[in-house]
Amino acid sequence: MPESSAQRAFAASAFALMLALVCLGQFLPPFAETTLGSTPRTVLTAGALGLAVLLHWVYLGIGARRAGQSVGFWVGGMGVMLFPLGGAAALVLLGWVRPAAVVPAGLPRAG
Repeated sequence: MPESSAQRAFAASAFALMLALVCLGQFLPPFAETTLGSTPRTVLTAGALGLAVLLHWVYLGIGARRAGQSVGFWVGGMGVMLFPLGGAAALVLLGWVRPAAVVPAGLPRAG
């Protein structure tokens, strides 16, 4: 069964979330002393963390839109407000949702 475009976006979002968690882990013991002891490493890790979180939210929104779901609820409510567990929960829940029928741009959605 070929992957849908929403599933590809969810996979990219999951990868970005995993990268963000790895970067976040660099600031926790036992890695914190090494990370914070080097200014370039701190800056690069923090930059990668910020970029990974942003990409997670972007791909989560793209996947939600392609699945016919509310982007505001899934990204704002689940991904941002409840980060990082909310983002992971949103990925799991959206993975179970069947994509809604594709509606051409400019036409109203039913319901």
